[in-house]
Amino acid sequence: MQSYPAPALALVESMAAAAAREPARAVAFQGAPGANSHRAAMEALPGCLPLPCFSFEDALDAVKDGRAGQAIIPIENSQHGRVADIHFLLPESGLSIVGEYFLPIHAALMATGDGPFTGAYSHPQALGQSRHFLRARGIVPLSYADTAGAAAYVAELGDPSMAAIAPRIAAELYGLKVIEDNVEDAHDNTTRFVVLAREPIDPARIAGPAITTFVFEVRNIPAALYKALGGFATNGVNMTKLESYQRGASFAATEFFCDIVGTPGDPAVDRALEELGFFAKHVRMLGTYPLQRERG
Repeated sequence: MQSYPAPALALVESMAAAAAREPARAVAFQGAPGANSHRAAMEALPGCLPLPCFSFEDALDAVKDGRAGQAIIPIENSQHGRVADIHFLLPESGLSIVGEYFLPIHAALMATGDGPFTGAYSHPQALGQSRHFLRARGIVPLSYADTAGAAAYVAELGDPSMAAIAPRIAAELYGLKVIEDNVEDAHDNTTRFVVLAREPIDPARIAGPAITTFVFEVRNIPAALYKALGGFATNGVNMTKLESYQRGASFAATEFFCDIVGTPGDPAVDRALEELGFFAKHVRMLGTYPLQRERG
């Protein structure tokens, strides 16, 4: 907790103490109080006890260690794409995805004074989502670990030439003035979060449409990816996400992060996954969970 700016520490300590009393209700998130992940936890899991964590790894470890029942982690943004490192962290965490949540992202420029501003602190993802706004005003983007932490840092600095881009709630928490609302470049900007827990959901217990998420690595043979994916097409399984990423420095091991609509136990899904297994070095299931937003 020593890594948080001073204005955030009291809030972090209070929330951590509440979570420690009832860890089963605790939901770990990355960021300081007032971050978008804090908002997502409160909206997706009403009645939870949000537990701020300084990094994604800390949030995942809180669940693994039993200090929180669940974690909520951003995985992708409609404007800025994949959240850095998440595709590596999720498979290695040993946790299971048990839910998803889509959060509309609205950010505000906030500061201790009225400007003009030479720089604005925020998470790199938020800076990327507001790059046109910042460039038009000659404000230099300055990276910080999370959006609300940036707001707390600006409050701590007390420098009237510095601003933060963060959710509006952060201005209320840290005593900053909102200079301008909705500074994101795309007003339909949305972040997809996933909820993680130590135990997976039994697919048979999910009523209604579901998403299954997994990662796989294909064998180094011609047309391996084409063959690996063929089973989903021939069995009519809707693949809503396929994203590649490199593991290691050799550039020889390409892994794929995949979402499909359906659950293991469904004959079509089972046949598709069985065919995938013939052409993959490994397939690691990350979870099956209720579909929160229709794809298509």
